[in-house]
Amino acid sequence: MPIRIDNDLPVKKILEEENIFVMDAERAMSQDIRPLEVVILNLMPLKEDTELQLLRSLANTPLQVNISFIRTGTYEPKNVARKHLERFYTTFEEIKNRRFDGMIITGAPVEKMDFEEVEYWDELTKIMDWSEKNVTSTLHICWGAQAGLYYRYGVRKYMLPKKFSGIYKHYTFHKRTPLVRGFDDSFLVPQSRYTGVRKEDIVANDKLEIVSESDVTGPYLIIAEGGKNIFVTGHPEYDTMTLDQEYKRDVAKGLNPDIPCNYYPEDNPDNKPIKSWRCHANTLYFNWLNYYVYQVTPYVL
Repeated sequence: MPIRIDNDLPVKKILEEENIFVMDAERAMSQDIRPLEVVILNLMPLKEDTELQLLRSLANTPLQVNISFIRTGTYEPKNVARKHLERFYTTFEEIKNRRFDGMIITGAPVEKMDFEEVEYWDELTKIMDWSEKNVTSTLHICWGAQAGLYYRYGVRKYMLPKKFSGIYKHYTFHKRTPLVRGFDDSFLVPQSRYTGVRKEDIVANDKLEIVSESDVTGPYLIIAEGGKNIFVTGHPEYDTMTLDQEYKRDVAKGLNPDIPCNYYPEDNPDNKPIKSWRCHANTLYFNWLNYYVYQVTPYVL
């Protein structure tokens, strides 16, 4: 899929070096089609890393997609240059009168806090309320999934006995469900979180359907209201070295973290990890864009 992003976005050069089709504005305007409009609410601290990860995964359909990035206006990110935010991001207030085909709400490093204690919680709930009428389908990732399940459907999170960190085997249900079309019987997903949701709480809500889970980490893909809202409790977009960076960061902080599960060959952090989840990650984003956005969004937004 040709993704249309700002020509000056730093990750554009990396994407092009990886032979990912990135389209500039001039070429996009020459095509006689209406591109999909997708907005990404990036709550991750290392915003450029997350930009690159998501754009890689979104670049795998024949659809043309215009990407917009927004950030919180009520919280000032500390791990990204102010110049980058001003150049490539807008706030909700600046886009609230627009409509979008799709929206992605990322994870955030605030999962140990109660939702209401998060500095930008009120702003996030306003964005989720706005998306009900202004976005065709919203994809929530990791903490974004927990926040969406809690605010939209009353599903609470809980602290895990210890952090899930590593690559875990997952399974699908209802294989005819478009979201998991093309998936194998089992597949691998990166997980990195201290909290989770309980399967019984999701099953008890007739608006929610689990379509994939792990025997270890629990529900993974959850669909609400025919795909209006989709929740992904892991990090399929992670790069090969992301868990390695997180692990070594925590070691440096003296947190004594467990070695990520099923990640390093021979469980040796000196060995380079092997990418084993990218195909299913790309298929997930392809299916979301195709079946839950493109196939149902109105031509005139």
